[in-house]
Amino acid sequence: MPLSIDELRSKVEEYRNKGLNSQQIADELSLSQTTIQWLSSSNVPMDDEAPHDIRVGWRSIAVKAARVEAVSYVFCDIIDEEIGDDVDTIVGISINGIPFAQAIAGQMDLEMAVSRSISESESGHLSDVFASVGGKRVVVIDDVVSGGSTMRKTVEHLRDAGAEVKLCLVLANKTEMNEIDGVPLRGLVRVVTV
Repeated sequence: MPLSIDELRSKVEEYRNKGLNSQQIADELSLSQTTIQWLSSSNVPMDDEAPHDIRVGWRSIAVKAARVEAVSYVFCDIIDEEIGDDVDTIVGISINGIPFAQAIAGQMDLEMAVSRSISESESGHLSDVFASVGGKRVVVIDDVVSGGSTMRKTVEHLRDAGAEVKLCLVLANKTEMNEIDGVPLRGLVRVVTV
């Protein structure tokens, strides 16, 4: 896990050279898109004020399916606490929300849908391979909320597709927000600077 600004800048450049966009790099590094843009700016001196961000590393969970499954039991309990059985479909935001969505959907015997983030400016795409969301009550899952733009665009896109978004869940909420566009937002942990 790169820790220094130089290491992060190098990693951002490496991902750019592989063809990833800012959204995808932000997902890979668990940083906000604003931080990725700052790290990408070669003409910004390192002593210029960096965006306030916290990197959340959750690789210790991600490397083992059993660990993802175990964490997903906590998500299931939160779903039960927040909305009970008032849900039809679990929507995983690609790429990092998908394993949790699959585990949760399996544990709760629900349908699973996948929302793909396409770019910073587009709302995304609902995969036709998985469940449709029209007329369904859905819970959205991702790994981290940094600024809320990905989750906000996903909620809007799901509503446009006819879904009733009941709850948004993340491993780490890096904001002080408790809702996204009127939808409750719950994180397993809240990670904010004080």
